[in-house]
Amino acid sequence: MVWDLRRALLAKEEFESSRLTDFEFREMVRAVRLVAADLAVEVTPVLHELADHGLDAALGLLAQAAGREAEVVETLYHQARAEARRQLIAERGDPTPYRLG
Repeated sequence: MVWDLRRALLAKEEFESSRLTDFEFREMVRAVRLVAADLAVEVTPVLHELADHGLDAALGLLAQAAGREAEVVETLYHQARAEARRQLIAERGDPTPYRLG
């Protein structure tokens, strides 16, 4: 029986890509939740907008619901994203891919 290095590396790449994508999505959702809490906006419709139409639409809905300018909400989002990343790393570990060797 022969061990296939190419197949093993492709499986590792697929695993790492899905893990990083999952972490990025969790980080985005956590940041949107933090901004919604900061602006005292109901988060459920914003998360539905995020899932259905993407981040820009969700931030636009946040801005509209809070009566703020879109640029202000986007700045709050980027600040919250750093905090969301810190929280997720504390909960789930560092998302840095494992190195071979």
